[in-house]
Amino acid sequence: MQCVRRQPVRTKSQESLYRAQSKTVARDNMKLIGLEGDQDLQFLINGGDLLKVRSGSWKKTRYFKLQEDCKTMWHESKKTMKSKNTFSLEDIEAVRTGRQTEGLRKYTEESVDGRAFSILFKGQQKNLDLIASSEEEAKKWVNGLEKVISNMSNLTPQKKTEHWIYSCMRKADKDLDNKMSLKELKSFLQDINIEVDEDYAEMLFQKCDQSKGGFLEGKEIEHFYKILTQREEIDVIYREYAKTDGLMSATDLLTFLLNEQREDASQNDALQLIEKYELDENARAKQQMTMDGFLMYLHQPEGLIFNPAHKSVYQDMNRPLNHYFISSSHNTYLLEDQLKGPSSTEAYIKALLKGCRCVELDCWDGSDGEPVIYHGYTLTSKILFKDVIQAIKEYAFKTSEYPVILSLENHCSVEQQKTMAQHLISILGSALVTKPLGDQMPTHFPSPEELKGRFIVKGKRLNKLEDTFSDESKTADEESVTEEEDDEDHEDHEKKSNKSKSLKLAKELSDIVIYCKSVPFHGFEDSRDKQSFYEMASFKEGKAVKLAEESATNFIHHNTDKLSRIYPGGLRTDSSNYNPVPLWNAGCQIVALNFQTPCTEMDLNQGLFLQNGQSGYILKPSYLRDRDTEFDPITLTKGPWLKRKTLHVMVISAQQLPKVSQRKSSIVDPIVQVQIYGVPADTTVVETQYIENNGFNPMWNENFQFDVCVPDLALVRFLIEDYDATSNNEFIGQYTLPFNSLKKGYHHVPLFTMNGDLLSSAGLFVHIMVLDAE
Repeated sequence: MQCVRRQPVRTKSQESLYRAQSKTVARDNMKLIGLEGDQDLQFLINGGDLLKVRSGSWKKTRYFKLQEDCKTMWHESKKTMKSKNTFSLEDIEAVRTGRQTEGLRKYTEESVDGRAFSILFKGQQKNLDLIASSEEEAKKWVNGLEKVISNMSNLTPQKKTEHWIYSCMRKADKDLDNKMSLKELKSFLQDINIEVDEDYAEMLFQKCDQSKGGFLEGKEIEHFYKILTQREEIDVIYREYAKTDGLMSATDLLTFLLNEQREDASQNDALQLIEKYELDENARAKQQMTMDGFLMYLHQPEGLIFNPAHKSVYQDMNRPLNHYFISSSHNTYLLEDQLKGPSSTEAYIKALLKGCRCVELDCWDGSDGEPVIYHGYTLTSKILFKDVIQAIKEYAFKTSEYPVILSLENHCSVEQQKTMAQHLISILGSALVTKPLGDQMPTHFPSPEELKGRFIVKGKRLNKLEDTFSDESKTADEESVTEEEDDEDHEDHEKKSNKSKSLKLAKELSDIVIYCKSVPFHGFEDSRDKQSFYEMASFKEGKAVKLAEESATNFIHHNTDKLSRIYPGGLRTDSSNYNPVPLWNAGCQIVALNFQTPCTEMDLNQGLFLQNGQSGYILKPSYLRDRDTEFDPITLTKGPWLKRKTLHVMVISAQQLPKVSQRKSSIVDPIVQVQIYGVPADTTVVETQYIENNGFNPMWNENFQFDVCVPDLALVRFLIEDYDATSNNEFIGQYTLPFNSLKKGYHHVPLFTMNGDLLSSAGLFVHIMVLDAE
């Protein structure tokens, strides 16, 4: 006989109390996130039925509702009451109206467009494709979700902490009496990632239980909250500079900005910070900053480690295209591995929204005369070429307005190549570069600024670009071209199959390859003497790394005139990545990585392209653009690249680190690594001691010193892990940024998840000092 575990049945009075408490909790949270009384939010909390779509045959009604914490969505099968799931609104990347996902377009009719919407998640979690019972209800779901997500993301760090702790307290209050017993306090501390011994928990409880009633309520819970959220390390800094009746005057704050933050600040700058971040009206009227205002400032862009001047485009964008590092993706269409994973237009959308400016399209003949994109000779799924181009058009310039390179790996017949050209021209229209800019044959690349909002096709071409300016030159409608080494993973397969290494190329497709003509690489001398600036080679990672190690200066000279594309080796079937830093050091512009794979290498890519407005274009240092440069990242002879700096890092504390295990009793033991990536002489790593059983507010106060020779090419990575003495440490969060984007002084370091998404409340607190080395 099957044993059925029944839920405890509430009495009528208990049910009435539960509902009243739930309404109170919901109302408090609606107020906390600034949506008190909002009808769309109330609609989400009341919940309703939605049709969930997975395939043509799997369409089922599910009941969805927003929980009272206003940040967790709950859904179940209303019929069976068996399938219960929740997800956090913080995990949502976007909410799209209409039939905008592959699933809804494929499995539903156009008639449901007004009732359809999709919830897209961060990382690799599958979309939720949903259909409401009416267009009005669909709008309420979408508007409500977008409002909550927007308001939650715009909460101040203090408000986020308050909301999170309030939710955890409610969860710990098992009997819903608005009181906290000692047992509930211990449960709460475990929820927020702190393990304390019995004596400390009881001492903390007794300190707050001023009424001696054996539980905490009202003001006592507020007192407990203040003790819990007190930042001792911030108190010490604040007290040192708060010299005006225990508060910071504008002069006190200016002294802090000059002495600690080493900023070129004025009295007016200090006054503006007080006006902007001081919460207490009386203090603000007196032009003073309280401790709360000071903490608020340290959590804002001015108080973060990344230089806010680098958040927008600050570099010269009028240089030739090959003077920039370009954020680039390999096999962009894949969501998972290289052998059997799904292909999806969503993969292109995710990459483009992350600022990627060079995407790859692996093109093969499809049925009904329509070319498809997939990883040839594998079990990866297929998507239509035209659908990919449409998705690229829609999302190419949402994050960055600078040009997108479409890297074609072409395996199609001539007829389907003509179809590819037709789709590119008809869908992209005037945004597609189909001829050189200007009236004369160019001698160098146009700049990112000149190519704003434009698409460039990279692929094979039947003739020289110069021929388009000659009246005598004529090209056949189709012609065979030699397949070069950049046919990536398919090269080995074709060799084994004894297939001819040649491809018939349609003139229509050839003619729209303008600035990025794919050619084979036969050595640096051959490239210098025989190839034009727009002719570029692709290098498998092994060959590129060897050239960067053994012929670095020659490689750098090559990249001052040409574009180079690097791609992962064919053995990386798991979509793993190679270290991009040595290739950037050699001046390679298009260092293509598997964007779908969370890894250190993608963290470095995200870190490099975090600057310059996340435009996807980073101006290379002058010595990587100079044709006569003698820079060698291996030998590091004397030159303008040597700007020796001494970096001092004090790792002080961390706040609200997430659990790595869902078990309630599992508390993290955080340990921090500070890593430097750059030229070999600068590459190093140090780490703190681990802190036992405290992910809420661990404190280290450990100092480290680094000597950095080439700061222009250095990246600094902060990594927090959960220490384990018997196995590998587990990832908690990381943040990577360019050395030259570091701010001096006391700063918070935001943390990203393994997928590259921001952890909303977690952070690291550090002190940074950069000095010229003697």
